[in-house]
Amino acid sequence: MLAHINSFGLNGITGYLVEVEIDINKGMPVYETVGLADTAIKESRERVRSAIKNSGFLYPTTRVTINLAPADTKKNGAVYDLAISLGLLAATEQIDYAALKKYIVLGELSLDGRVRHINGLLPTLISAREQGRKDFIIPLENFKEASYISGVNIFPVKSLGHAVGFLSGTQRLEPIPCSDFSDILRSNSCRLGDFALVKGQYRAKRALEIAAAGGHNVIMIGPPGSGKTMLAKAFPSILPDLTVNEALESTKIHSVAGVLDPTCGIISVRPFRAPHHTASTVALTGGGSAAKPGEISLAHNGVLFLDELPEYSRSALETLRQPLEDGAIIVARAARTVEYPANFLLIASMNPCPCGHYGSARHECSCSPAMIQKYLSKLSGPLMDRIDLHIEVDNVEYDDLTAPVTGERSEAIKIRVDRARAVQNARYAADKIYSNSQMTQSHIAEFCVLDAGSDRLLKAAFDKLKLSARAHNRILKVARTIADLDGSQSIQIKHLTEAIQYRSIDRMTAV
Repeated sequence: MLAHINSFGLNGITGYLVEVEIDINKGMPVYETVGLADTAIKESRERVRSAIKNSGFLYPTTRVTINLAPADTKKNGAVYDLAISLGLLAATEQIDYAALKKYIVLGELSLDGRVRHINGLLPTLISAREQGRKDFIIPLENFKEASYISGVNIFPVKSLGHAVGFLSGTQRLEPIPCSDFSDILRSNSCRLGDFALVKGQYRAKRALEIAAAGGHNVIMIGPPGSGKTMLAKAFPSILPDLTVNEALESTKIHSVAGVLDPTCGIISVRPFRAPHHTASTVALTGGGSAAKPGEISLAHNGVLFLDELPEYSRSALETLRQPLEDGAIIVARAARTVEYPANFLLIASMNPCPCGHYGSARHECSCSPAMIQKYLSKLSGPLMDRIDLHIEVDNVEYDDLTAPVTGERSEAIKIRVDRARAVQNARYAADKIYSNSQMTQSHIAEFCVLDAGSDRLLKAAFDKLKLSARAHNRILKVARTIADLDGSQSIQIKHLTEAIQYRSIDRMTAV
């Protein structure tokens, strides 16, 4: 007998229908899987056989052929185990085939018949819903993740026997009720740090406030122990809260990568990713045989923190150039090409020289000019062009360190950031962009008009600092954000002056 069971596969974070065809014919007991299946799917033979037997059903002792259509698309993972098992039972007439045909079946099996958690369920359900699918059988362990999808009927099962009982009508199973998660989306306040706990560094805090308000990339340059890492970890606490759409986008990526917390089922705070400087290019961009997302995609809608930036490999750093410009990364491998969202805010830190004390007011630098230049040359000009704010961070003074009065709390800074973001959301509502950092050339021409004095100042800075066209535009974007924080409709000369000051590396290399 022949049975057709519907399941779903993933290409990146986009799902596609997979038809699991099971054919049982007379002949020697052979189990054959075709349809560009990976090793995990081919190994399903033993999981399926043991699960069927240990669940009290009969496993066919004839020739079994499994086809996963479309046959020209590579398929990965053990997500098809449950569909194959139910298809075998339907083909051997141990369950009603008609009752099974309307469902999308997803789930991995253990040897005793339990249905295990699977990765990538959220993007799978969303894609299936967009294609008109309404009924699903999924693992019970994915309950929380599935509860955030509305408009569909999702039935969670804990075992193969449980699924058979549901399909045969001997066990009643209610669909998962949809959860309203808009009230659980919250800021990262108190998650990693608070600006009030950072002593001194008022200029750096001001620059980070600008970065949060406009979505600008930042690099902090300063000696060891000056508080760069502490500032970076406190930075998410002043970012705007996630929107519902942003939460779903980030959850999709984390689900596909297999790093989503199953007890929560949703990304409710902005991601903060801080890979070590020994991270490979693949770890940052994503890849591998299954083209999984990397750190820059896991940081989507959040923060990517790269500490000691010059210590990363040159090839790894250069891969940041495309996503910093486009907000997406294309992972191309022999078997597939996948595009992942990568709209992150980059926070980087570095020492100004090999010894770490160049420009310090408290320590004398022991590096020669050639050593400093060689150290700075580890960062390419095109990469630094894409970083809007260059912040110089010096050692904290003793009086600041021992002062009993705490600084301004993140909640107060976040109020100003949210106010500036609201202005930008209204300004760009028709263009579907959400911050000044996303402005195109036409937006700059419309919203970054300078008066004669400001234009002369920017021209002088452009010539003296030997700026590129990209750096010129980023100065204007930062100035627009400073004006928004100031509540100004136009960019004034004081806003432009402050924006130009945040180009430390340009000044260092122009000397």
